Amino acid sequence: MSDVFPSVPNGHALLSLLLTAFALFLFTRRKIPLEISSLVLLVVLALSFALFPFSVRGEHFEPVAFFQGFGHEALITVCALMVVGQGLVQTGALEPVGRVLTKAWARAPFLSFLMTLIVSALLSAFINNTPIVVLLLPILISVCMRTKTPASRILMPMGFATLVGGMGTTIGTSTNLLVVSVARDLGLPEIGMFDFVLPAVIASGVAIVYLWLIAPRLLEERQVGVSNNSPRLFQAYLHIDGDSPVVGKSVADARALASDGINLLRLKRGEHFILLLPDVLLQAGDRLRVMDTSANIRAAADAMKATLYSGDHEVDDEHPLNAENQMLAEIAVVAGSRLDRTNLRYTSFLERHQLVVLGLHRAGRDIWKPSEEIMDVTLEQGDVLLVQGNKDEIHKLKLNPEFLVLDSSVEVPSTEKALIAQLTLLTIVATAATGMLPIAVSSLAGAMLMLGTRCLRLGSAIRAVSSSVYFVVVASLALGQALTITGASDYLTDVFLFFTRDAAPVVVLSALMLLMAVLTNIVSNNAAAVIGTPIGVGIAQQLGVDPQPFVLAVLFGANLSFATPMSYKTNLLVMSAGGYRFNDFMKVGIPLTILMWLSYSWLLGRLYL
Repeated sequence: MSDVFPSVPNGHALLSLLLTAFALFLFTRRKIPLEISSLVLLVVLALSFALFPFSVRGEHFEPVAFFQGFGHEALITVCALMVVGQGLVQTGALEPVGRVLTKAWARAPFLSFLMTLIVSALLSAFINNTPIVVLLLPILISVCMRTKTPASRILMPMGFATLVGGMGTTIGTSTNLLVVSVARDLGLPEIGMFDFVLPAVIASGVAIVYLWLIAPRLLEERQVGVSNNSPRLFQAYLHIDGDSPVVGKSVADARALASDGINLLRLKRGEHFILLLPDVLLQAGDRLRVMDTSANIRAAADAMKATLYSGDHEVDDEHPLNAENQMLAEIAVVAGSRLDRTNLRYTSFLERHQLVVLGLHRAGRDIWKPSEEIMDVTLEQGDVLLVQGNKDEIHKLKLNPEFLVLDSSVEVPSTEKALIAQLTLLTIVATAATGMLPIAVSSLAGAMLMLGTRCLRLGSAIRAVSSSVYFVVVASLALGQALTITGASDYLTDVFLFFTRDAAPVVVLSALMLLMAVLTNIVSNNAAAVIGTPIGVGIAQQLGVDPQPFVLAVLFGANLSFATPMSYKTNLLVMSAGGYRFNDFMKVGIPLTILMWLSYSWLLGRLYL
């Protein structure tokens, strides 16, 4: 390795590096959908190489080659496995797991917590972790309420356990599939489904002990659920009725009247917003937008005699504000839901479910535009709706895989199609593991079998495919291709080796994994994987060692998505369900990241170098 800093690469390599930096910037902009960021990157990349032609080994490179990612086998496999996972949820194929865990928690909560972590990790090695989290959240909330165990100390460790388990096989996460596919495209021997299961099992064992014994002690005790003064902050409208005691009184008086005070955001009078000053007098028909816990909002509505119904719906005999058969519920939006990336009005939520949405929660953030109605807010996975309606309608939602009702009861749906879904998953895993069929073929055939046997409908299958994952994978593959053909990845390899010169191979490997871990908590884990894999291969080649441990370092590092709630979609879902804050993820996730980074560094060094 040279002691001189690598010279500047060619113009197209520089362009690829700049686009990489641009991509990392776009992927960190939470206000820009990942789909848009990915398409922008793809278009800019293709246009740049079309306007400024590039030759590879004397042959003209066609910019349309960047679109090959849409048909890449890794993307096909990822999408097919998402559909299969949704089929498992809708048929209740995971119901036996839920039933066993529920019984175990009733007898021995402490040991059952360990069993829950192990089962979560084991299932995630073969199934996308989103349906597993969706299955376990209501079960854990229920048993925690019944055993008086703080759910906030249980939910996050369970979510992290699914991420830990996903590292064990090539199909555990989309990141694994991408790393394995890119490595094969670079000429390395294909990595089998269980080829890295040994280091994964050992490191996962260390992580699960941490999640079982230490992580709960790092989390504050918070209650979860409507009936237990949930810490989730909802936004809602209080409609000031004509007989309200605050009519003619000031905003300050209205706030004082509400128990514990109420967090007022805006005052809307007709079509106009009034500056929310303490001495402004309230009138009948005014609407106060508030942001507080569900209990405080309800108490304030009762104290002010204000109406909590929102949107255009009027209070009538069918939907009284107070009736014996009416109840409040908190419902989380999950993968596959009609509400994901759309709004309540477009999906006719009120008409379809006969439930009125009173408030919205998204990690305590202000998600409404000033002039926007609650029915028009674009929802995302992990958002929690505060709804009111008939008990029977809320009961139906508990059996609907599109929603996650957060309360003290647990009902896991089960259908006659469950066995078909279970056998389909087993067949996919068996044929891929034995080499009978490529995983892309077996998973796609499994998805088609799910549809053909009516385990799930076409609409549900389409919604199961995460559009953000889909487009990020395509854009990442295109960006990785640009870095490879232009020599930019070789340049990054030289830079990395310059800063780690004279270090032992295991130290270089450990540093690479740490870099991936940092990247995956800031940008998309799929992007980190695709960018890092050719660099890992290049480092191994220059060091003259086996490339496989360096590929695995990229794979494991890109999966260490623990430090921020935005680094993985199930983190957001757990964050909403458990009422966690950003700092909670850092408090638990950073030590877990360091622990797994050290474990994998030692294991890869011992087993491969």
